[in-house]
Amino acid sequence: MSEPARFWGVGARWRLLPYAHQAERPMNWTDRTIKRLDGALRAALAPRRLTRNRRIAAIITCSDLLANDPSALAATLVKLPPRLLREGLAGSALDEALAAVRAAFGREIGFVQRPVQIYGAMRLIEGCMLEMATGEGKSATAILAAGVMALAGVPVHVVTVNEYLARRDAESFASVFARLGLRSALVHHELEPRERARAYAADVVFVDNKELVFDYLRDRIALGRRRTRARVSLRRLQHDKAGARAPLLRGLHFAIIDEADSILVDEAGTPLVISAPSGQREPNTLFRAALDLADTLIEGRDFVYDGNRSTVRLRRVGRARLAASKDDRIGGIWAVARAREELLRHALVASRIMMRGRYYIIQDDKVVIVDEFTGRAMPDRTWRAGLHQMVEVKEGLDASDRLETAASITYQRFFRQYLRLSGMTGTGMEVAGEMRSFFALRTVPVPTHRPVRRHNMGTQMAPDWGTKLEWIAMAVGREHAAGRPVLVGVRSVAAARDVSGALEAVGLRHVVLSAEQDADEADRVHRAGAMGSILVATNMAGRGTDIPLGPGVEDIGGLHVILTEFHESSRIDRQLYGRAARQGQCGTFENIVAWDDELFTRYAPGLRYWLGLLPGSRCAPLAAAILRLFAQRQAEAVSASTRRAQVQGERDRLRIVAAAGHDPL
Repeated sequence: MSEPARFWGVGARWRLLPYAHQAERPMNWTDRTIKRLDGALRAALAPRRLTRNRRIAAIITCSDLLANDPSALAATLVKLPPRLLREGLAGSALDEALAAVRAAFGREIGFVQRPVQIYGAMRLIEGCMLEMATGEGKSATAILAAGVMALAGVPVHVVTVNEYLARRDAESFASVFARLGLRSALVHHELEPRERARAYAADVVFVDNKELVFDYLRDRIALGRRRTRARVSLRRLQHDKAGARAPLLRGLHFAIIDEADSILVDEAGTPLVISAPSGQREPNTLFRAALDLADTLIEGRDFVYDGNRSTVRLRRVGRARLAASKDDRIGGIWAVARAREELLRHALVASRIMMRGRYYIIQDDKVVIVDEFTGRAMPDRTWRAGLHQMVEVKEGLDASDRLETAASITYQRFFRQYLRLSGMTGTGMEVAGEMRSFFALRTVPVPTHRPVRRHNMGTQMAPDWGTKLEWIAMAVGREHAAGRPVLVGVRSVAAARDVSGALEAVGLRHVVLSAEQDADEADRVHRAGAMGSILVATNMAGRGTDIPLGPGVEDIGGLHVILTEFHESSRIDRQLYGRAARQGQCGTFENIVAWDDELFTRYAPGLRYWLGLLPGSRCAPLAAAILRLFAQRQAEAVSASTRRAQVQGERDRLRIVAAAGHDPL
């Protein structure tokens, strides 16, 4: 089904594009005003809840009839594609398509989507961001929307945060698409170019975000910025005749992003880069000289550290010491004043900020970056501009070759090019404004199927890190004695080691899941709900993986979650809380934090100082609540400001490069 559906006036444009994508045009104030007015008008003219509920009830009734009569379902599937192409994805045609996909899903999987999932699928098709609580069935919702769009002839990309989730969904739901007469495919890292192109030619493609973006960059290198019909046809002809690489993707038509906040917010400004070794390697002595000089500098006197932005600025005294450090024996770029200053700043960041166990780990004698938001090891990622080599030398390793960039893009810029974009997350309302501003995505909360029975057991504020570890061990021991499973959430690899040591000291057997022990992540998370289990995990813990409760666990209170350190966004805290009490089950959570946690010292040092003057405030839950509110708001404001600056900087770079007559890859 190669012809895309005609709906909301975009069908003709979709047909004419050989490599479908939105033009990279920055939004001005008139665009934003029009979008706000359009959103307000849609909300004012939207059908009332009663009408929506009647539509969902009619879809359920129709899908039940189709599921009970296989011949009727087959006949409906034959008629649907031309009807959707003719009438568009609206009205009775959309309702019948939803019913047909739901019926096929029920026949193949054994259960059908609930009313809230049907509502969510309708919003995905419109191009919205869904906030669906953990355990409410985001995958089933996405399959319902993907099936309808694919029946309409629109190529669909279902984008996940890692390959495991993409493989799981592709294998689980392949039979559903086969019954619909559609072809689904999985794109993974082992596929060769020809196999990749064939996979992307499927009606529904399951792929993780990094594989998708890198394949797009490879197409950009092959086709250039102007992906015209003639150029695309020529590359395909060359591929058939002479073996030149043809485009992998058919374009960027419609995407459903799972855990969209992780991709579009947490990693929004992360540059995805295709690069190759330049063959130029600076000697270790160059980086060692910068590190030795950095060790002699004093913060406040020689340099200033901006903790909010993790940057270093040299002061006048520091610049004087740098000027005096010129040594002709070192050679290379050390003789150049500006290069020497850049090396020193990198050395200060590497030695004072980039702490092993938090920002990176050592695997196979290589520096492997740890993602700040997910806790995952990123072996294919490197820091730029010599910082990676500086960290390598700091750890006693040989500096690797510098890399030359062939093409790069950020997630923000990439996903804005889809003709229609939608997403799902468990925590999206905090960033609803950013989603509308950057991606024109309206965030819609989806009600839960059953009432939430999650209980907050409050916050404990320890005076210091050591005391916090003792309190965590006591809390875990209390719940473990009752037989309840416990999930302890930590922010870094180093913190996971400390908590693990505290549990070992009191004889509590447990499992650790971090960037150093991520081989069987999904299996460890899946077993975290068994009676008496204890899992210590970083933020990577099970995004997209369910934690089913073992037999008898719900009778004794369900899963208990302990947050050991507030994150820079309350959204990430809610993600951890959401692991407990899913699908109407019972569960509890509590916060055990410390007065000297990084969030407080980094984003609320002044408030922390004044609160510390009050008697007993270092252990007061009220002080913790005040510090958390202020510090998280500060951190979220800094992060949002950084993302806006990155978008503006990228737009400026594209404009400058385009003015120079080059393709901005």
